[in-house]
Amino acid sequence: MMTSTDNRALRPYEIAIPQRGGVTSAYEVGPGDRPVDIVFSHANGFNARTYRSILEPLTDTLRVLMVDQRGHGGSRLPADADKPRDSWRDVGDDLTAVLDTLDLKNVILAGHSMGGASSLLAAAARPHRVRALALFDPVIMSPEILAHIDRGSLNDSPLAVGARKRRPSFASKAAAVEAYRGRGAFRTWSEAMLIDYVEDGFVETPAGDVTLTCAPAWEASNFTAQGHEPYAAFDALDIPIRILRAEVGSTCRLEGPEAILTRSGKVQVEMVPGTSHFLPMERSDLVVEVLRRLSSAIG
Repeated sequence: MMTSTDNRALRPYEIAIPQRGGVTSAYEVGPGDRPVDIVFSHANGFNARTYRSILEPLTDTLRVLMVDQRGHGGSRLPADADKPRDSWRDVGDDLTAVLDTLDLKNVILAGHSMGGASSLLAAAARPHRVRALALFDPVIMSPEILAHIDRGSLNDSPLAVGARKRRPSFASKAAAVEAYRGRGAFRTWSEAMLIDYVEDGFVETPAGDVTLTCAPAWEASNFTAQGHEPYAAFDALDIPIRILRAEVGSTCRLEGPEAILTRSGKVQVEMVPGTSHFLPMERSDLVVEVLRRLSSAIG
C-alpha cells in the first residue's frame, strides 16, 4: 500500500486477486502508518472514488480503503453481463478475497446499497477479520419478498430497464458532469461528489469521447441478480451492525432489529428522515458519525 504525508490525498493502487480472475482497483485515505480501519464498498453503477468527499473527514485518525467492485471504476475483474447471474455472491466473494489478499484484520466493513449487501456477505464469510458492519441503505429484501420473488420478472423491473437505457457515452467528462448536474439521481449530490463519480465512472475511448466504466448491461444484471441470502449472513454474525435506511425509496426492507434473523442482538436499524436511497450523499455527516462511533467503541 502507498503512503502519503497528506492524509486526505487519494492513494490509488491495484489488488491482484487471481483466484477471482483478475485485478481490482482501490483508493486509500488517512494515516498510512496504521492498519486499515474501514473498507468501504460502493453502490451499483458507481465507483470507489464517488465517496471520497463523504469519507474524507475520517482521514484525520482513520485509514479507509475504498474498493471498486467488479464491472465498476478501474476494476478488471470479469464482468460479463451475458453470463447468467442469480445472486451477488460473486461480488461478496470478491470482497472476501480482498480481505484475504491484503490479510486485513479487525476491520469495519461499510457500504452503500449493493456495497452494503456485499459487505454483509463478506463479513459472514470471514467473521474473524471483521469487527463491525455499517450499512447505508443496503439492498435487503424482506423475508416474505425474498421467499416469493419471481426471478424472471426482475428483468423487466424499472431499475433494470432504466439501467439498460442509460446513455453510455459523452463527448467528454465535463459534458457528462454538465448533463448530470442537478438532474435525476444526482439532484441531491454535491458538485464534488458528482465530479468524483464521473472521473472514474467514465473512461476515454480511441474515438476521443468517454464511455461508462460500468456498462449499462452489467448495471442491469446487478439489479436482476437477487438470489443471495442476507438473513443467513446476519444469523452467522455476532458483531455490532449499524444500518441506516432511507425514508423515501429505500432498498432496505427492514423496520427494526426484530426483522432480522440474527443471534447477536447487536443490530441497530435506523430510518433517517428526509433521505432517499442516496442517503450517504445527503447525510454524509451521519456516515462519518456512525463510522467514528463504531471505531471508537471497539478500537
